[in-house]
Amino acid sequence: MLLLTTCSQRKGGIIIAGSTSILPFIERVAERFTEENPSIQVNVQGGGSTAGIQATFNNTCHIGTSSRNLKGDEKDLREFLIAVDGIAIIVHKDNPIDDLSIEQIQGIFAGTHKDWSELGGESGEIIPVTREEGSGTRGAFEDMVMGEHVISDACLVQDSNGAVREIIATTPQGIGYISVGLVDEREKALAIDGNKPTLANLLSCRYSFTRPFLLLLLEEPTGEVKKFIEFVLSEKGQDILKSDGLISVTEIGKY
Repeated sequence: MLLLTTCSQRKGGIIIAGSTSILPFIERVAERFTEENPSIQVNVQGGGSTAGIQATFNNTCHIGTSSRNLKGDEKDLREFLIAVDGIAIIVHKDNPIDDLSIEQIQGIFAGTHKDWSELGGESGEIIPVTREEGSGTRGAFEDMVMGEHVISDACLVQDSNGAVREIIATTPQGIGYISVGLVDEREKALAIDGNKPTLANLLSCRYSFTRPFLLLLLEEPTGEVKKFIEFVLSEKGQDILKSDGLISVTEIGKY
């Protein structure tokens, strides 16, 4: 359960809830914001993009977060694009494979490819790791990578980017997908059809697997919420997001 109280019951602070992909990035921005505005408490929670959208509609948070585009009636919400993120396909750092085609990735997560030797790697069972239903990361992966292919029920399901990363970092035969900005030295981000998920390739669209990071409100922001959103979109806030590997709003014109 995301929250037990409504916004009207929580005074003197900002509740943010939703995408677990956005969570670590917005937490760092919030830390800087509270350093400069110590009287305003910011409470950042996860739950997934769909949960964040619903919490915004239900008025159980001040700001919702989504790492996927809004659909249907969801578009009634007021949205603020704060950054663009790339989705990286990751494997253990010792996996000899550096590049896969989109068709090979589809086959892995659909359950068609079951052994790394089928893809030019060392013999061994492929262990695909996916996100849970309702995750913005999973939704973006399904839309941009899987297309008409369905993720197999045999995939290991995790509830956050961090959990996927930890499994891949400790599982030599694993493969998963997370935000580009969260990849560290313990895993390796693969090239897709020859294009690596570097910032240059994201900006030039050579690597096209990107998704929006959105802040969501029921109506136009005022007061503390407006001040926070302005900070996120300011040079200070955007520099924090950029330093974490995201494409900042100021860079999107080049993208």
